Amino acid sequence: MSILIKGGRVIDPANGIDDTLDLLIQEGCIAQVGKNLNAAGAEVIDAAGLLVTPGLIDMHVHLRDPGQEYKEDIVSGTKAAVAGGFTSVACMPNTNPINDNKAVTRYIVEKAKAEGVANVFPIGSITKGLKGETLSEMGDLKDAGCVALSDDGRPVSDGEIMRRAFEYAKPFNLPLISHAEDLSLIGEGVMNDGFVATELGLKGVPWVAEDAATARDVMLAEFTGARLHVAHVSTKGSVEIVRAAKKRGVKVTCEATPHHFTLTEEAVRGYDTNAKMNPPLRTAEDVAALRQGLADGTVDAIATDHAPHHLDEKNVEFNVALNGIVGLETALPLSLALVRDGVFSLVDMVTKLTVAPARILGIPRGTLSVGVVADVTLIDPELKWTVEAAKLHSKSKNTPFNGWNIQGAAVRTIVGGKVVYQR
Repeated sequence: MSILIKGGRVIDPANGIDDTLDLLIQEGCIAQVGKNLNAAGAEVIDAAGLLVTPGLIDMHVHLRDPGQEYKEDIVSGTKAAVAGGFTSVACMPNTNPINDNKAVTRYIVEKAKAEGVANVFPIGSITKGLKGETLSEMGDLKDAGCVALSDDGRPVSDGEIMRRAFEYAKPFNLPLISHAEDLSLIGEGVMNDGFVATELGLKGVPWVAEDAATARDVMLAEFTGARLHVAHVSTKGSVEIVRAAKKRGVKVTCEATPHHFTLTEEAVRGYDTNAKMNPPLRTAEDVAALRQGLADGTVDAIATDHAPHHLDEKNVEFNVALNGIVGLETALPLSLALVRDGVFSLVDMVTKLTVAPARILGIPRGTLSVGVVADVTLIDPELKWTVEAAKLHSKSKNTPFNGWNIQGAAVRTIVGGKVVYQR
């Protein structure tokens, strides 16, 4: 089956392409990119007015499979992914059982191949059981298909354990993805520490809890010469720490989530548990710093931290509600909003959603080079729509953006040369 995509604005940052072009897909791979292409018998897609990009990549999702399939599973999670324009996702290890061994990794890989509609790249745990005490068998995890290591959801609090993790991961060229928070500084905090928390009578999480942990992990990466990726950066201080480290030549990258660069702590007013997440929503000053980090390249990637939870886990008192929101289907329009606001260019946005996460994870995706697997996203940047939580493809509906009028959406998602989603 051949597909000829005609007349779209092709943006492929990896190859420096931003032009009105045609794209030919044959036998599941990119066959040609150029002007006035023709192919006998090909399905023709008129892409006039659309963006044609490499398939989007989300390097930070929670698919909850195995063990918590009532929240999400590989089938529903990948359906949500392709509806959002993502052809590849990297899933965190805090499943049940935890992905700290090759058997769990292989289960994820094999189920994704058999039942998923997007590519799934597992991330293994840094420590066994996410307990922060004993290192996982990193070589086994890589051999089974893991592309990075993380104890996401909790930090590796013991500095000596984290140092050894960097040293052992280095020969495997696996990045450690840090969940940066100092638990001793968080206590019972449930939202950002500040005026809003005081006014609402909620215990706060101070910015220093994230910044101190970010600084420690950056220094350990510098000390060991290993690769660090800081997940869901949310504070002005963490952005500055990463920026300074990059200037020193430290092998550090980081990501920001759409909710952290779109919302502030004000969203918690009304005790909306869909605005409860970890790290918490911060101040307008922090949001501005994240946007500046995205603009100047300090923040390398946009990732959703897609965290599905059942209604019963959110429809409770704010203090006991679980952290996190679903984000796969709203990430693209929220990112496009930054383009319209002049924060960064369209090419920059596509970079942070394609080739940048691909390079961080070392996966063969994120480009439209001739010969590569044809993962392609067609985007209508002008399409206006209203977020309806009940209609999201995810099993869980925990979004703070319900009812928002937003602009931009994936209208076709192609994985391995097959159209797997059409809006």
